[in-house]
Amino acid sequence: MNIAYFLLPKARVAYLYDDYTFRQGLEKMRHHGYTAIPVISRAGQYIGTVSEGDFLWRLLSTEEDRPCTMKDLEQLQIRDILRGNLYPPVRITVTMDELLDSAMNQNFIPVVDDIGSFIGIVTRKDIIRYFAEQKQQTAPQNDLRKIV
Repeated sequence: MNIAYFLLPKARVAYLYDDYTFRQGLEKMRHHGYTAIPVISRAGQYIGTVSEGDFLWRLLSTEEDRPCTMKDLEQLQIRDILRGNLYPPVRITVTMDELLDSAMNQNFIPVVDDIGSFIGIVTRKDIIRYFAEQKQQTAPQNDLRKIV
């Protein structure tokens, strides 16, 4: 099965640019109600995924013994708060089984083309639905084999 069938294209996905400010990123996440959102460069390259936790950890970690001010947060960019790539992307040619492995640890799987440009996401919900439908289609056949 080609995963392009499950792809939610970039045009329909909320994402952040890596040069957005901390505040812009937080406001966009709040507006959409997401807990994690893809981050891309202005050239369209997938950079990583930022989560609510990334924002929270940055707020709590202060280099000096003083709290962050809104002015500090206006200087901070999304690329500055990204922690390792916890949402590794896959290519459009990935198999459904490989996609399922990724979905075990991610709410969505970012999809990139051959040059690393972000083209969309596949949600965990769509992957689960696919495998549930596959199981339903094969279940009656397995029951008949047990009888014979």
